[in-house]
Amino acid sequence: MKDNNAKISNAIVRRLPRYRRYLAELKRQGVEKISSNELSSLIGYTASQIRQDLNTFGGFGQQGYGYSVDYLYEEINKILGLDREYKTVVVGVGNLGQAITNYTYYYKIGFNIVGLFDVNPRLIGLQFNGVTVQDSAVLGDYVRDNDIDIGIICVNREHAQDVADTLVEGGVEGIWNFAPVDLKIPEDVAIENVHLSESLHTLAFKIKNNSKNVEY
Repeated sequence: MKDNNAKISNAIVRRLPRYRRYLAELKRQGVEKISSNELSSLIGYTASQIRQDLNTFGGFGQQGYGYSVDYLYEEINKILGLDREYKTVVVGVGNLGQAITNYTYYYKIGFNIVGLFDVNPRLIGLQFNGVTVQDSAVLGDYVRDNDIDIGIICVNREHAQDVADTLVEGGVEGIWNFAPVDLKIPEDVAIENVHLSESLHTLAFKIKNNSKNVEY
């Protein structure tokens, strides 16, 4: 794999998890090798796009052979940072927070939820997947004392920035933000925003413009 310090385009980064998902399915089916053309027919990207994306990181394929499914899957895991464990906390354990907690628990790929936090007295003390909900008042101390890597924010927009500030001060490496607000965080902390309403609005647009001629 290339040791490439050049900035990788966001578009390529967004495509990598899709490659990984299809490769995981191929592994389950016992497929050992696959060509870029075969990947193209499965994923929907052009073969040249797939080769170009993978060449960004070193290629991984052999002319006349294609790609080893196992090897490519493992290398994409490394590129995505899925070859390590991430100690994770969820802040806001309402319906959305519980759903994210359950999804992450059963996903079981490197993201270990070790802490749950909320301000609601009715939730504090409850357990989800063996983890007890704690008062958000102790979030900062917990993050610092337990070397937390990722904070998942599932609170309302009014409190999201305060939560983000607490997580950053505690030393997290990244934030997965489900609050419907753009957060201000330092450049050395990674953030991924998941604005569900924006996704729903995009769906409404696609329905309204129900045409294959519209490029998304």
